[in-house]
Amino acid sequence: MAVRLEILARSSEHHARLGRIHTPHGPFDTPAFMPVATAAAMKGLTPAQVRGTGSQCILNNTLHCMLRPGTERIARFGSSHAFMRWDGPILTDSGGFQAFSLADLRTLDDDGVTFQSFVDGSRVRLTPEVSIRAQNQIGADIIMAFDDCPPAGPDVPATRVREAMLRSVDWLARCKRAHARPDAQALFGIVQGGTDLALRRESAERTCAIDLPGYAIGGVAVGESPERIAETVRHTAPLLPDDRPRYLMGVGYPRDIAIAVAAGVDMFDCVLPTRNGRNALAFTRAGTLRLRNARFADDPEPIEAGCDCEACAGGFSRAYLRHLFQAGEMLGPTLVSLHNVRLYQRLMLDIRRAIGCNRWSSLAQAWPCLSAAPGDTSGESE
Repeated sequence: MAVRLEILARSSEHHARLGRIHTPHGPFDTPAFMPVATAAAMKGLTPAQVRGTGSQCILNNTLHCMLRPGTERIARFGSSHAFMRWDGPILTDSGGFQAFSLADLRTLDDDGVTFQSFVDGSRVRLTPEVSIRAQNQIGADIIMAFDDCPPAGPDVPATRVREAMLRSVDWLARCKRAHARPDAQALFGIVQGGTDLALRRESAERTCAIDLPGYAIGGVAVGESPERIAETVRHTAPLLPDDRPRYLMGVGYPRDIAIAVAAGVDMFDCVLPTRNGRNALAFTRAGTLRLRNARFADDPEPIEAGCDCEACAGGFSRAYLRHLFQAGEMLGPTLVSLHNVRLYQRLMLDIRRAIGCNRWSSLAQAWPCLSAAPGDTSGESE
């Protein structure tokens, strides 16, 4: 197989496990957080800066790369690794979630999705075969099956959620048949089913019946409450094979990640650290800081005392960072994005240490934000 999970330790308190995933571009430690380099770039950050945060594996978005610069062009450079100058592991999503998010611009059928390009308005057809071919061209170490990601909420018919689950299984079989580079790229299947726990179990059984190097939980954080997300993940993660990587897609806030790790999840990705960083919201161990707030105008403190990121260790004050955002200077988003990504990697380091030492309870004292309501960003740390 193109990737292999090595389990190094397990928590005696729950399902958390410490491990390492071996890939053609080197290993990465788990539980792992993968920052998102959407269009083969981490907005505002160089590969060296991303590596300096402790990030070992990153994510590229297949649909964005298809539309611009084009996966054929990336392939001519050898791979996304060479194109964007990142020498570590890369994971690509399949475009399924983007198809979901473009609901107003797309039509869905059993063969695939047709939508209007957000780049030039042209008509784009995305099928399991097209998605896999594009991911083969990008050359990521881990690639994702093209799936049908249904919306969440009380107005979504149960028939639509079941339809999406069955369609995702059918598309997974097509993805496996279309995969041209199984020795170099690991294809992961995706479990769907919304917040219906019986559907999640059925989806896990059908998906895991197709032998693959790893499996993911998809279709969460698409409109559900944090409590329903936690319930769904706790139910679904233990249903996935113990000897394969488990990946929770698109999640999330620090508390959500800690809950999922305890359920047995190994891999995470989310745009929150960089997207919020570009909008002057900084994560800390205790909560969040909205750096545009006037109360920071004369604050000499760094974002977080003791943080070793370039922003904090470099001595940049909250007052200066606020000034950068007020003045529209590019340095502000760069520094806060660096801090946020490093904050997430510091969290993952402490999570891995807690599992390795079998002292999970020590996390809550070191990370007060984990005791907040799941997904809560309303409060600010002082």
